[in-house]
Amino acid sequence: MKRKVDWYGDLLRWREKNIPNNRFILVLSFFVGIFTSLAACALKWLIYLIQHILTLNFNFYEEQYLYLIYPAIGILLALLFVTFVVKDDISHGVTKILFAISQRKSIIKPHNTWTSLVASSVTIGFGGSVGAEAPVVLTGSAIGSNLGRFFKLDQKTLMLMVGCGAAGAIGGIFKAPIAGIVFTLEVLMLDMTFTSVIPLLISSITATSLAYFLQGDAVLFQMQGETFALQRIPYYLLLGVICGFMSLYFTRGMNWIEGLFGKISNKWIKFAVGSVVLSSLIFLFPPLYGEGYESISALLNVDSSMVFEKSLFYGLKGSTFWFIAYLLMIVLFKIFASAATNAGGGCGGIFAPSLFVGCFTGFITATVLHLLGVNVPLQNFALAGMAGLMSGVMHAPLTGIFLIAELSGGYSLFIPLMIVSVVSYCTIIVFEPHSLYAMRLAKKGELMTHNKDKAVLGFLKTEDLIESDIQTIKPEAMFGDLIKLISQSSRNIFPVVNDKGDFVGVITLEEVRNIMFRPELYNRFTVRKLMVSPPAKIYINDSMESVMRKFEDSRAWNLPVLDGDKYIGYVSKSKIFNAYREVLVELSAD
Repeated sequence: MKRKVDWYGDLLRWREKNIPNNRFILVLSFFVGIFTSLAACALKWLIYLIQHILTLNFNFYEEQYLYLIYPAIGILLALLFVTFVVKDDISHGVTKILFAISQRKSIIKPHNTWTSLVASSVTIGFGGSVGAEAPVVLTGSAIGSNLGRFFKLDQKTLMLMVGCGAAGAIGGIFKAPIAGIVFTLEVLMLDMTFTSVIPLLISSITATSLAYFLQGDAVLFQMQGETFALQRIPYYLLLGVICGFMSLYFTRGMNWIEGLFGKISNKWIKFAVGSVVLSSLIFLFPPLYGEGYESISALLNVDSSMVFEKSLFYGLKGSTFWFIAYLLMIVLFKIFASAATNAGGGCGGIFAPSLFVGCFTGFITATVLHLLGVNVPLQNFALAGMAGLMSGVMHAPLTGIFLIAELSGGYSLFIPLMIVSVVSYCTIIVFEPHSLYAMRLAKKGELMTHNKDKAVLGFLKTEDLIESDIQTIKPEAMFGDLIKLISQSSRNIFPVVNDKGDFVGVITLEEVRNIMFRPELYNRFTVRKLMVSPPAKIYINDSMESVMRKFEDSRAWNLPVLDGDKYIGYVSKSKIFNAYREVLVELSAD
């Protein structure tokens, strides 16, 4: 009988035999860079293709009502795609990556390698006020995760492949290789050794090089700024503080608006509300249409009249007061437009909105300083504002600095970018300890951080550490029955569980030691009279950080695990420590 060909098993065995693991990781990171760059270029091409088709022979002055229709159509198409094709939540891309790293052993579902591209392309192409970067980062991370799973790589390497995908996605869509690496280290919070950074470099550089080959060598934002002047440092410090508070507004405002939409249970009502909000805002403030990169380019080249075009406020552009007020309204309403896009059923990220708000914030600040008689370059402040907002919203100052420098070619402005980014970050960190990406997971205790202890605990699961072989006893049992159980057991704790399986108390050897050798008491007391309450209870869904906090507060060595009122088993501190050491060794090994 002819043997069935097992090509997959043969491939894995050939790889293990002929390519050492360290070398194979480098090869795989190269292919992750290629695939993520192709995904990034495909997404940008799809967005521009849709926009070109929709705006072909489009007269904004005569057909401005289409601003009320196009964004709603885009959200509807994305919602239908997610509801009937994907049948899974694909929003909040970077948050999903953080969750996968912290709680799912870096496993990202295979459909994430393409579904975010489709949903975000129609959302943004039809005018959704969000960015394409977070979806492509999720796509890149999914590519890295699934390639790693295909070759049966271990959890530590899988996490590295997720990071390679994210670095390649940033490098591919922004042509910013350094920003791709620091984004992975800062935002995804991967605590890696120097050896682990090499694959990130390979993926990021490969993705960026391929993007240059496919799209040309032009930077995203062309500008002619002034050189850095030492006497302007105080004004950059001021801009940093303003960006910090604007980042706080952006973060808490987005979170608050998402919370309001979260109270609406019906997705179609969410779609209706989100579409009305988005379309109305774009009708009033056309710069909110799409990613907003055209408006950013206009301000960076001091072509502010372009921002007024297609707007109902066009006639007010000659007034400095109304000019500033108009720009300020755009900044304030941008978060409403972005949140409404995603909450209504669209798909997009906050990269582009944060750059948009930052550019306008810097430009407004410089314009006000001009009115006060202070001569500062508008372009430089607009550029620095972008770095400041990104640093504050993402809690990633290095990402803000390098990304803006690489996007604009403004390497001569490193000092202003550094000043504004660091001051913005230091300002928001006083009020908000987590980035917009991380705060959702932090509230649930599901966030892995650069803190090594918390990172290792994030890999441990309560259900994996439960000891279910501890003998239980019923509350109606007599003291004599307990003595027989003690004689047969090597443990010193005995959970008391009723007929329904509910946990009602615990008997410890310490509690009965002084009377256990008095036979006359064996038929006098029931277990119910002898049992005590545990110093704390662990619930099956508790995070490991919460479990360790309960151990620390109660000073207990063993605690019961419950599912509601139902008894599941016990968790011991010694077993947690053993599991902790095993994970720590695995993560620390090169």
